[in-house]
Amino acid sequence: MNSMKKLLIKTVGAALLMCVSTVHSANWLALQGTEPSGQSKRANVWGFIQPEYAQTKGTEIKAGPWKGQKAIVNQIRPDLKTNKTFNVLRARIGVRGTGFPLDNKVNYFFLAEFGNNGITRGSGGSAKVTDASVTLSHIPGARIRVGQFKTPGSEEGLQAIHVFDYINFTNVTNGMILERFFDGDGSGTNVVPGPPPTVTNDGDINKPNGPVSAFRDVGIQFFDIFKVGEWEHSYAVMFGNGNGIARGNNNDSNETYLYWSSALIFGGKGARRQSWKMFAWNQDGERTLIGDDVNGKGTYDRKRYGLGTTFRKNKYRAAFEYMKADGMIFNGSDGGAVPGATAEVGPPGNQVTALSSWNMETIGKADGWYGHFGYMIMPQLELDLRYDIYNRMTDNAKKERKFETVTLGGQWFFNRKSRLIINYEFRNAEAPNLPSSATPNQVLGGMDDKLSAQILIVF
Repeated sequence: MNSMKKLLIKTVGAALLMCVSTVHSANWLALQGTEPSGQSKRANVWGFIQPEYAQTKGTEIKAGPWKGQKAIVNQIRPDLKTNKTFNVLRARIGVRGTGFPLDNKVNYFFLAEFGNNGITRGSGGSAKVTDASVTLSHIPGARIRVGQFKTPGSEEGLQAIHVFDYINFTNVTNGMILERFFDGDGSGTNVVPGPPPTVTNDGDINKPNGPVSAFRDVGIQFFDIFKVGEWEHSYAVMFGNGNGIARGNNNDSNETYLYWSSALIFGGKGARRQSWKMFAWNQDGERTLIGDDVNGKGTYDRKRYGLGTTFRKNKYRAAFEYMKADGMIFNGSDGGAVPGATAEVGPPGNQVTALSSWNMETIGKADGWYGHFGYMIMPQLELDLRYDIYNRMTDNAKKERKFETVTLGGQWFFNRKSRLIINYEFRNAEAPNLPSSATPNQVLGGMDDKLSAQILIVF
């Protein structure tokens, strides 16, 4: 069965690559914080809610020190405590508008998150402001946006989440672009003092020290949109803290973001505009770990870059994007266990209690890509197919891990602002340079497929 699943994943991936490499193409720079001149309100209240259900089989870890315990890849976000659960993933409300009639070239955008996800869980379970920006459009060719907002970059991260065609991000976007922030790299957190198996608390599992980035940063951005005939060209240059949302710079080093897109416009407007868009982007900065028990305080490079294309016309949707990473990379947990889980390791009579923690690779390389194809077979129903592959730590043969997923999706539109999304993910992972009998491959071989269902209501 596992070999058949691998064949399916590879076949779909090859087919999608041929389909989309030859071809919601919206301009997200304009839509997220720039109001149409003379048409917008002083205050437009809006938001959306995303309740969902997700499940896996709950297969346990098959090998290694944590054998027989819960596998983190088979637990459901954001709590990672069960393999099946209902959740209100996102519940966001915001207000946007202009200074009109004082000045319609001054726009503002505000949005807050109340759902149960990596933004709120990373801040003690409380609501968190995700967007708070002001856009000034006084200088021809150089609009200025300041505050906290989406960074120009990968299409999956930059696009508005309420028009996203799937429930979960691709492996490559989730692992490479959606950033988590830690005090250490996890290498000094794996042994709990005292005789096993007694552990009185979770110890130091290198927990995230705040919310996920949510593809956002605090800073200043220069950008604009230029129309030439049927083409629309956009650029963005941003300087940010490189430290996620709701906090300042922690290392006196700024993140630099560069972005360019060119789109052939077929018609329509807004998030549902029909076009063929090509884009490229680059992110370059440094990250500082302040609590690493082994290496001490250190600053490391974090570089990301990519290019891609999106297509949307009539009943068809397609996308392709390739990304690379160099420097600091998120590297999962010890033994594939849920952080905080304990195991006895070492020779009999001289064992210690090992504690699974979150890990960061401070120096590494990774790459990956995804392809997506969608077809609206009737006004109420769209069918979607996506393949994604993520190669992590490609510069280290023993540590390299390869993740592949084929997602079958369906969207039923109750109306323009509400829909039901159902996804089934065929998931596969391996350590490509190790024997199939090696512990990492036995652990990764226990990755389950995932079923997810979500209702989206926009108001």
